[in-house]
Amino acid sequence: MRTCTLCKTTSPDTSETCTKCGSDLDEHSARAVALRDLRENPRVSKIRVIVAEDACPACRAIEREYTKEDAPGLPVSGCSHALGCRCFYQPRLLEVFP
Repeated sequence: MRTCTLCKTTSPDTSETCTKCGSDLDEHSARAVALRDLRENPRVSKIRVIVAEDACPACRAIEREYTKEDAPGLPVSGCSHALGCRCFYQPRLLEVFP
């Protein structure tokens, strides 16, 4: 499911626009916003895509660490899991503060 950050409505992974407000989910979904924030954060050196234990082959194929510029958008195109794409981003930080 894709969650719109503008109206908090969930839409299917295959939706390009929010089913409630019509916003572009490639720009305003929770995962798109998270990726943009990670890319803009100077403390983040790389971005890892984490997949569920029972992930489909399409999701397993992208499970790794990426440069900030090369990190793929989520949900994974071609995800075949019954619950949809459950991948998420995890940052690699240059420095961690207490």
